Order: sequence, then C-alpha cells, then structure tokens
Amino acid sequence: MRPPTARGGTRKSLVFLAAAAACALVAITTVPPPPSAYASTLRSAYLASKVQNLSMADDSSITSASRDVYSGTPGAKTLAASGTNYDWAKLVMSTAGWPMSDANVTVMTRWMRQENGPNDWWNRNNPLNNGWGSGGGAGLGSYPDLVTAAKMAAANLQKNPLFAEVAADFAASAPTEVTEHAIWASPWASSHYANGAHWHYTPVDVFTAPASAWG
Repeated sequence: MRPPTARGGTRKSLVFLAAAAACALVAITTVPPPPSAYASTLRSAYLASKVQNLSMADDSSITSASRDVYSGTPGAKTLAASGTNYDWAKLVMSTAGWPMSDANVTVMTRWMRQENGPNDWWNRNNPLNNGWGSGGGAGLGSYPDLVTAAKMAAANLQKNPLFAEVAADFAASAPTEVTEHAIWASPWASSHYANGAHWHYTPVDVFTAPASAWG
C-alpha cells in the first residue's frame, strides 16, 4: 500500500475546516440579538401608560379620617388597688360579664349601702350579706377576701333562679329603677326593703376598704 499523498491530506483538512465553520455559524445564529431601539421605545411607552397621577383643586381641603377608639376595662388587680366601694361594685360586674355602666354601679353601691352601710361596706368581707358560699345561709357568713366575695355575689345572682330577673337587668344595663324593683321583688332580703320604702337614693359616699380585706 502506498503512503497517503499530500493531496489526500489536503482534502481531509478542507473537510474539517468546513465542518468547523458550520458549527461556528450555528453558534452565532443562536446568540440572541441585542434589544433594538424600537423595543426600548415600546417598553418606555408601556411604563409611561401605567403611571398614576393625582391632581387636586386649589380649593381642596384636607380632612382627618375617623378611627375606632379602643378602651380597656379595669381588672381585678386594678380595682383592688383602688379599693373603694365603687371598685367592688365594678368587680362584681366584671366577674359576671355585665357592663360597668353608671346605672349598674349606682344600683350596686346603693344595694351595698342598704346591707352594710357605706362606711363599713366591707364588713366580714361580705358587702351584700350574701349567703352563697359564705357559710351563712342568712347572709351573716364571711369570705376570705373581697375578690372572693365579688365572685360569690356574681355566682349567686347568675346561678340561682330566684335572682334571674336581677341578673337579666344587670346584663342589660337596665335603668336603675328597673333593676332596683327586681331586687325588692326577689327574696334577697326578707323585708324586701319595704318594697323600696327603705331604699335610699342619695349619692353613695366613697369609702376605701383596708388593703387586707382585698387579700
């Protein structure tokens, strides 16, 4: 066999170069072209169409928006720290889940005054002379502290069907005369407060119980 001639080598070299050139051409055609000026113009126009403008008349006025107001109700610790007969009345309302309204607190403080008097309303830690859980069915029992007394007062009014109307009036924050009539009609006091004849309507003075009474 004869060794390859120079012509055969040249032919193979030309074939190789042609293949390489074809690959290079394919690679060049797959590279994305740079964005044209027209494409940039379209993008700018699109962005400009999305811009929002706000215009106001010269005589426009600025008004403030109203917002909801949130307020909290005092808890047992806050009421105990203050420690007055009005605080205890509010504690009963809070414990029972009733409104701490002026009407409810007014009735409760009047009721406390009828039972123990205003300047010794914390007597035996039982401001309403409540027999529920106090060890005294006639209301002469005592509680370890005024916080417990508030819980027991709320429990008696809510759980004892004899006082359902009183509880309903407190829950509805009924007018004072409505709730008071329900108290008189109930068996809370055997005298029924003489159907209101022994009930006092003057403002109840504020008195603070000793800190020890609150536990």
